[in-house]
Amino acid sequence: MPNPNAILGAITRIDPPVIEFEGERRARLDPKVLRQADGVRRILEELQRRQLPAYVELTPDTGAISRLLIPLLVKIVRVSAERGDRVDVELEISQARHFLRRGNPYYGELLETLRGAEKKDVWLAVTAADDHEIIDARPYRRPPSEPGPPGGERLEPVRLSWWRRLFWCWRCISARRVRQMFALVSATTCDPLTVPPPCIPFLYPDDGCWGRAHEMCRLMLAAGVTPRKVWIYGALKVNTRNNPNCFVQWGWHVAPTLCVRHWCFWRREEVIDPALFTSPVSQGTWKGVQGDPSAQLVGTDATIFYRSSGGFTQTDPTYTQTASVLATYRLQLQNRSLALGPPPYANCP
Repeated sequence: MPNPNAILGAITRIDPPVIEFEGERRARLDPKVLRQADGVRRILEELQRRQLPAYVELTPDTGAISRLLIPLLVKIVRVSAERGDRVDVELEISQARHFLRRGNPYYGELLETLRGAEKKDVWLAVTAADDHEIIDARPYRRPPSEPGPPGGERLEPVRLSWWRRLFWCWRCISARRVRQMFALVSATTCDPLTVPPPCIPFLYPDDGCWGRAHEMCRLMLAAGVTPRKVWIYGALKVNTRNNPNCFVQWGWHVAPTLCVRHWCFWRREEVIDPALFTSPVSQGTWKGVQGDPSAQLVGTDATIFYRSSGGFTQTDPTYTQTASVLATYRLQLQNRSLALGPPPYANCP
């Protein structure tokens, strides 16, 4: 059975200190229990606005919220065989390497739910701890369309004239111009405690790279350059001070690239990835920091929003999905920063 001291569901009413969830369940925001209660309230309000569920753990005696986590509404791609003390779980769409720990008191029920969803191709609300250990998984309705209230985030598509498309499709740019493009996109990084739209959550490297990459491409197209994308697939592990564990693990990753002129006729693709670097880098350097020498690189044009390891692709010409991904991982960054402090983390080398 699910944790009896937890609620997962859509939020129906917020009247501080009371938070009401679907099914007439209630929780309380108590600053004595939750140090950043005001920040948590703002996250709950945003989840309510987007019609998305929250997962809250409660103190048994008072019903006060002791921890907030943000579930992912996903399908299950693959549940690995049971080996050792954990089972790896691949989610669609998520680059993070999620897992189920055998020591979880609800291990058997969770494993059955995950494997059943894999076979039946159904939606789950999957809740994971900060290290991406799955602690709750249950059937949930298909994710709703993102509401767009006045003042909400809207990413405008870039419309190019035919002659600019023709000209830019083969034109490489100078190293100076590439550095300008890196500065352009990296300047949009989020304040981790307030995450004001339309900032890009580079400081949450754990997940959401496909949304970050698509938004970076949109910004660069609007600035007059034509990016591509590079995708990497493998057992990836990257050291970073922007995760409290000092590293992240991925099954895949993606970032924009730009064709750069060096010297006479020598050209190369350089990667724009502020989540990993402070300047443009070669594809070899980008691959090298991700910890898997046998990882596979695949290049695509900028229109590909998501590409699976098997080659299945999705596009997002209106940037609707892009806005949704960015909004989700802005909240993940804000929630982590409220609970553990903002990055970078001083314990990391």
